[in-house]
Amino acid sequence: MPLSPNANSVVLQVGPLKPSLADTLSRDYGAHALPTNATRSSFLATHGDSIRVVVTSGRTGVDRELMIALSNLGAVVNFGVGYDTTDVEFAAQRGIGVSNTPDVLSDCVADTAVGLIIDTLRGFSAADRYVRAGNWTSQGNFPLTRKVSGARVGIVGLGRIGRAIAQRLNGFGCEIAYHNRRRVPDSPYRYANSVVELAGGVDVLVVAAAGGPASARLVDRVALEALGPRGYLVNIARGSVVDEEALVDLLFSGGLAGAGLDVFADEPNVPERLLGLDNVVLLPHVGSGTVETRAAMEALTLSNLDEFLSSGTLVTPVVQVPEAVR
Repeated sequence: MPLSPNANSVVLQVGPLKPSLADTLSRDYGAHALPTNATRSSFLATHGDSIRVVVTSGRTGVDRELMIALSNLGAVVNFGVGYDTTDVEFAAQRGIGVSNTPDVLSDCVADTAVGLIIDTLRGFSAADRYVRAGNWTSQGNFPLTRKVSGARVGIVGLGRIGRAIAQRLNGFGCEIAYHNRRRVPDSPYRYANSVVELAGGVDVLVVAAAGGPASARLVDRVALEALGPRGYLVNIARGSVVDEEALVDLLFSGGLAGAGLDVFADEPNVPERLLGLDNVVLLPHVGSGTVETRAAMEALTLSNLDEFLSSGTLVTPVVQVPEAVR
């Protein structure tokens, strides 16, 4: 229900959001935006008890401290599929629902993963820089690179996005294996019992696992060393899932052939040592960054918000609102 922007709103925006979404929240829902400066405490003291729903993103999320400050919070509506920055266990304990925007971004993130595989193995970004620097005329042909078609690819996390990546790579004739917390029923792909086992038997390791404490450094130094000096890492999941320090060390020492990275441990900060490496492709977390997908994510975010405000439930819950508190 549209509210005046000056009303004692029940909706709170936490962290930066897509501008059109932020505008809609302010204009149609009268949403407050949580201050990030010294006025945050006084804002929460004045408005905290009135907030029923937070709209945020995977970049910011809602931690335990903020949930406690919002004593009547009923739902956290997340713009994005990742929700590792929100304390979902504490939310469940307090009867707070949490939603995200699954499915609508799977295609674009999978496209990004395949693009990174091609770019990293074939060196297209490096070749582009080679031409622009005038090296084709002064130094001759660009060095030979690695073939993508027929490559052995391991996928860490065969969820919606992981399966979409695998489907695309089928068209390249790739041999696909995967590691998951549990086997995927009826999957046609070879299952590996550990990330280390998976990494040791593939040319490319694609990280598509969900972020959060449970998957922190899931791809550790041992797994990266198992991937080896002829292996490539591609990460479109979360920077936290990979031991970034070990990754940088191995890229510099020749322990890995290359990497394609859309995510980093401390975004937007990227390890400086990576910036000069031609065997590494670096993207600014643009996996879902298309006009069509971001519009679909925005629409689903608003659908979750509207559903919660009207019925106390969520369309795509990660943690559903308990019936007793609706």
